[in-house]
Amino acid sequence: MPLEIIRNDITQMKVDAIVNAANIQLQMGGGVCGAIFRAAGAEELQAACDEIGSLPVGNAVITDAYKLPSKYIIHTPGPIWQGGSRNEAKLLQASYYHSLELAKLHQCESIAFPLISTGIYGFPKEEALQIAVSTISSFLMEHEMLVYLVVFDEASFGVSKKLFTSIHQYIDEHYVDEFETTFSRFRNMELYSAEPIQDVREDVYETEESQQVHSHLVNLVNQLEESFSERLLRLIDEREMTDVETYKRANIDRRLFSKIRNEAGYTPKKKTAIAFAIALRLNINETIHLLSAAGYTLAHSSKFDVIIEFFINQSNYNIHEINEALFLFDQPLLGA
Repeated sequence: MPLEIIRNDITQMKVDAIVNAANIQLQMGGGVCGAIFRAAGAEELQAACDEIGSLPVGNAVITDAYKLPSKYIIHTPGPIWQGGSRNEAKLLQASYYHSLELAKLHQCESIAFPLISTGIYGFPKEEALQIAVSTISSFLMEHEMLVYLVVFDEASFGVSKKLFTSIHQYIDEHYVDEFETTFSRFRNMELYSAEPIQDVREDVYETEESQQVHSHLVNLVNQLEESFSERLLRLIDEREMTDVETYKRANIDRRLFSKIRNEAGYTPKKKTAIAFAIALRLNINETIHLLSAAGYTLAHSSKFDVIIEFFINQSNYNIHEINEALFLFDQPLLGA
């Protein structure tokens, strides 16, 4: 199952487990921790945490979620940032990993994380995000689970300033405003309509010509190219990839992939089709060819399409990094 980055309040997530960025004493704190305690019922949750006692940084424990819509709360103390020389990166990675393992142990199918340690603990957001995404995506390559990375807004989200600037410049250079595109289209229609229209004789629709048209349409239908599913499966075979490797790299749910494989005429959403192009590491022309089988293309009148084109031209097929950029520009994320 995929990793999704969403803007939400983690206490409102209807998942099997949410993760609390706890302190080592497992006491009600501020920020996300305080919000989780209050929403769950502070007295009940604190009593459960007191029974556990303290917890080393990077470890994880589980309690009931009480009044929350989730079933469990997984508590994990992240590291306090001290300049990066005190093993902070490995400790943060351990917080995510142990939380995921604990969720798997309790047969959770879905889990929601905050960006651990990026609040009052001061962990740099860009590095914290990379650790979170890397750890979660590595886990998902081996296990089936729906994982949410929950942030309140773009300001709380860390992404490379260099990458952000590069994408912004690419959009400025390649994005064609929708108004300009629409105006150009209507202008062309106006010029076209200015041409004299010849009289159309009724005998155009005589039986013989109608039969020719019908025959031509039948031939066209019989010569249809392969469907999206057929083209996708052929590409997977050509690249000697397995089904599991493909849908995991595409950030696609296993059940959706099964539907695509078993329904020859299935038409996916555009973001799903592009996710497979990224998983298969297709170039721009190959991507457009795959999209065409589902009735889509890439256009410079869409910021989403321009961002996808930017990453493909950079030969950057890291779907989670692409989704980070799409999230930052308020665009739909790849996968399902």
